[in-house]
Amino acid sequence: MGILERITKNVDNKYWYPENDTFPVKNRYTAGVAGQKFFQELKDNGKIYGTTCAACKLTFVPAKLFCEQCFAELDDWVDVGTTGILWSWTIAYKNKDDSKKETPTLLAAIRLADGLLVHWLGECSPEDVEIGMPVTAVFKDPGEREGSLLDIGHFKPVIS
Repeated sequence: MGILERITKNVDNKYWYPENDTFPVKNRYTAGVAGQKFFQELKDNGKIYGTTCAACKLTFVPAKLFCEQCFAELDDWVDVGTTGILWSWTIAYKNKDDSKKETPTLLAAIRLADGLLVHWLGECSPEDVEIGMPVTAVFKDPGEREGSLLDIGHFKPVIS
């Protein structure tokens, strides 16, 4: 069940037990108005949207309904594109169950407009990675998207 769907009966809630391989997330509530539109655009159009505050001149990604600086209501939606700047990164050597990964994973904080998205880096090795380098989103095929941040398969370096 993706974040764009929600359960309507409490009896449909599930619980996670550590011996399970997956974490069965069921949502009683959706991601809210801003989150709903943000995730819907990822799913339907492969676009990353933010909201802009006219007073503070900030563009929030992921989108928000209210400015964190001045508390103004935000209703100016903008396509921020799919290219951002690598703000920070690290290498994960272990899986969530503390076992060693066969192949280490590159995780990154990507600056898009005035916000940050944490996601995977792909199509590169640690030797290729530099803070400040441009990266672009690689989306899953439209039929595979579910309306979550994972609709972006990974970010990859922009080759000049």
